[in-house]
Amino acid sequence: MATDHIRYDVLARDALRGVLRKVLTDAAAQGLPGEHHFFITFVSKAEGVKLSSRLLAQYPEEMTIILQHQFWDLTVLEDRFEVGLSFGGIPERLIVPFSAIKSFLDPSVKFGLQFDTSDVAEVAPENLPAAPAPSAVAVPAAATEKAETPEEPTPPNQGGAEVVRLDRFRKK
Repeated sequence: MATDHIRYDVLARDALRGVLRKVLTDAAAQGLPGEHHFFITFVSKAEGVKLSSRLLAQYPEEMTIILQHQFWDLTVLEDRFEVGLSFGGIPERLIVPFSAIKSFLDPSVKFGLQFDTSDVAEVAPENLPAAPAPSAVAVPAAATEKAETPEEPTPPNQGGAEVVRLDRFRKK
């Protein structure tokens, strides 16, 4: 078999991350149109990921966030995005490099992307930086086509978010 000197796999992965970057940039500028909402799964200990030690203890391997109704300060840079969310009523600021993202799903239109993160460097726990201080309110749990409400709904007026594993919505 011939050696791929061009590295089509890397070019394709970077192009798909460009799609994700563009979608998040548009959402940051104009909000989410229609029924669109995003499930983003990322490697919790990947280099460049910044989240609180509380969230890291709760999600030591990977974490899925949902951007739907309430999130704030979504900022998209060339190599990462930053967003404010609330978890259990506690506001948090997350920084997620695009290289740490495992999957992106917009269930409103049944569109999803999977990324190979096997080459993502993980940071040793003692070297994990603290997340910057948050500045606002939250993301409530979203539903997929299988379930219109989360299994554990957030009480009204709490403005909290729910982190869910996509396995919860897979057919068994």
